[in-house]
Amino acid sequence: MLLNYTKMEEKTKAAAYVRMSTEHQKYSPENQMAAIRDYADKHGYEIIQIYSDEGKSGLNIAGRASLQRMIDDVQNKNVKYKAILVLDVTRWGRFQDADESAYYEYICKRSGVRVQYCAEQFENDDSPISTIVKGVKRTMAAEYSRELSGKVFTGQSRLITLGYRQGGPAGYGLRRMLIDEHGNHKGILARGEHKSIATDRVILVPGSEEEQENVRWMYRAFVCEGRNEGWIADELNRRGVRTDLNKEWTKATVREVLSNEKYIGNNIFNRISFKLKIKRVRNPEDMWIRKDQAFQGIVDPSLFFMAKGIFAARCRKLSDEEMLQKLKELQDKKGYLSAIVIDEAEDMPSSAAYSGRFGGLVRAYRLIGFDPGRDLRYVEINRYLRELHQENIQDTIQKLMDCGAEVKLNESGNLLNVNDMFSVSLVICRCNSLNNGKYRWKVRFDTILNPDVTIAVRMKADNASVLDYYLLPSLDFRLPNIKLDEHNAGFIDSYRFENMDYLYEMAKCISIREVKQLLLKNMQQNFHKTVRHKRPLAYDSQIMDNI
Repeated sequence: MLLNYTKMEEKTKAAAYVRMSTEHQKYSPENQMAAIRDYADKHGYEIIQIYSDEGKSGLNIAGRASLQRMIDDVQNKNVKYKAILVLDVTRWGRFQDADESAYYEYICKRSGVRVQYCAEQFENDDSPISTIVKGVKRTMAAEYSRELSGKVFTGQSRLITLGYRQGGPAGYGLRRMLIDEHGNHKGILARGEHKSIATDRVILVPGSEEEQENVRWMYRAFVCEGRNEGWIADELNRRGVRTDLNKEWTKATVREVLSNEKYIGNNIFNRISFKLKIKRVRNPEDMWIRKDQAFQGIVDPSLFFMAKGIFAARCRKLSDEEMLQKLKELQDKKGYLSAIVIDEAEDMPSSAAYSGRFGGLVRAYRLIGFDPGRDLRYVEINRYLRELHQENIQDTIQKLMDCGAEVKLNESGNLLNVNDMFSVSLVICRCNSLNNGKYRWKVRFDTILNPDVTIAVRMKADNASVLDYYLLPSLDFRLPNIKLDEHNAGFIDSYRFENMDYLYEMAKCISIREVKQLLLKNMQQNFHKTVRHKRPLAYDSQIMDNI
């Protein structure tokens, strides 16, 4: 029986959880919240907090920062609500193990917080009927994902055999060309752009003449002149040539060009499987889906196969013992091992070669007595920082909106447009320990998005909490990256802040003159802290004129 509650104090406090992958518009956060609010009004709930995972798959909890935060809040008794309202069982998740879905619900129930499914036809009251129905729905949700995954893979494989491109960037020297259903060219897709019409397709085409010639030069230097990948990378960097990601060349990026069949026009798919986001698997060659001569190549096939032969010879001439000995020597020299360390070392087989020979890098590590715990901790910290990045973006958006600002998030989810006046990008800066005991942070500017302001979030030495913030305007920082020490020059540290309150003040609707005055005041205060004498006011005025 539905009860009509008229007094706010009679209502049970609740949180709402919404999730949208990319499946259907009917599952948009707005539509979910409308249904949840309607349920709350009819059943006597007051929603005091909303957790939202937008554009996230429900296959597992990884990447769903809001769900993880909600579970942590409940476990740590850091909540004021007694119920969690979810649209239906599928929005809670399409976990491949139905027990995992039940486990997260049990965590909440054990802490005194019930989970209610607003659009389901059963009451989640722990009755035998509700338990059976939930189990069936969870299994059906998992099975739906498995069937959909199989259908998607079949469709992708067919498109590959027809010569179309499926996913991933084009790579250096190549471009993604959008074509219609009749094969007519519609234009080049920029990085991050996707087709918007279902009948359109994507193929690879050669890039600029300069890039094509650079690719051919790499092959000639490697095959005909006997140059190694390190020498080629150094020469490209000396010439000022950048990768397709606008980064400097490394041994690994050169090797990627020299070993990828797309440079002779072949389309390869299913080298690596990550089905249902359970486990990433490197597939044997007989499982690859390929289409030879799918598009115009930019390298002579004879050069490519000679390069392939050189790579193969590196591994063939080394026994298992010799490969492990080289790996042990590299560990003794560097003190640790990782895929990047292996790929950047001279006269070493690639990390892929070790993985293929020994059934994975971790197994190769253990055969030489190397504990990969340090390497895995590094990976774990990276995972945490990626999650922190998303949390910081959502928190920044919310606080900007609390200040009355209008905030728009671009499709990639990494660029904030504030009041249609300026754009903001947020980067997490990992703290790196140097051999001399000091710390250093590297700030990588997003040269593709080209934000007006980059917020550099410096982490403390444990990389578990935030140290401070740098608000860096693009007008004053035009390099791809900068390195920050514990104490920097006065000019750089004038952009340092203990929190992001200053950004929120900037987002308020105030005059340009007021913004300039605030900036000048902060820069002068910070500058006095770092240098003995104040720089001329004329210099500050010049900076203000550029803002």
